[in-house]
Amino acid sequence: MRTHRVSGGGGCQIHVTDQGPEDAPALLFVHGWAQHNICWQAQAPLAEKFRVVAFDLRGHGGSDTPSEVEDYTDEALWANDIYAVITELGLKNPVLIGWSYGARVISSYLATHGQDAIGGIVLVGGIIAIGKHREPWMMGEGSPALNRDLYTSDQNRLIPATVKFVEQCTYKPLDRASYATLVAANMLVPALVRRALFAGDWDCRPSWQAFTKPALVIHGAEDDIVLPAVGKAAAETLPDSTLSLYPETGHAPFAEHPARFNDEIAAFAANALGVSQ
Repeated sequence: MRTHRVSGGGGCQIHVTDQGPEDAPALLFVHGWAQHNICWQAQAPLAEKFRVVAFDLRGHGGSDTPSEVEDYTDEALWANDIYAVITELGLKNPVLIGWSYGARVISSYLATHGQDAIGGIVLVGGIIAIGKHREPWMMGEGSPALNRDLYTSDQNRLIPATVKFVEQCTYKPLDRASYATLVAANMLVPALVRRALFAGDWDCRPSWQAFTKPALVIHGAEDDIVLPAVGKAAAETLPDSTLSLYPETGHAPFAEHPARFNDEIAAFAANALGVSQ
């Protein structure tokens, strides 16, 4: 695996991982709220045929952690983080794959830079709005927005809240190592960042309506973090989209059913980019 540091929005240094042939069609993975590029570890087999790139969002993992709330509410900063990864690594028409909050980050990129430099998008349990645009029908009982203990610096409250949140992310328990990895990744994210990611107002739907390239929406039918109705709404908003619902699956289809997920990503990317599998 190759690693990089790229200069994103406002000079924020973004940590990037990169595997697979450098001249292969590129997949760019964008993780969710309070997570880490390691969440995509089950997607490593895709690197046999694709260039698999993942990065830590600002404030997460190995990326810089800006100290002001505005560093996480400015859409241009999010957009320029993705732009920097694409341009500095020389990715040609990558497929952007965003999990949960990653959908918001992709939406910000599209609103700022447009769609010309990418080949398609995949939304995985993707959120559709935050702040004043978020409506009750979008949030399940496990939504982090409903548990204040996920935003505190008091570790006696934060640790059990995080353990519960990660449990709620899947319909059935993950294997011990995968579950522990997601909890550990979550705990790396400071309280300020956790709060700041939901401090702004953003509606992804205008970006989805304007996106005319291929899109795939993957959603767990039992997702209790971002309700399945959100995935259906996203698929209905995107002009050229396919909705793939996973039965008996929660908020993390890529970890719960990696073989099906990887096959669908490979097929979608091959079709979107016009390459053979």
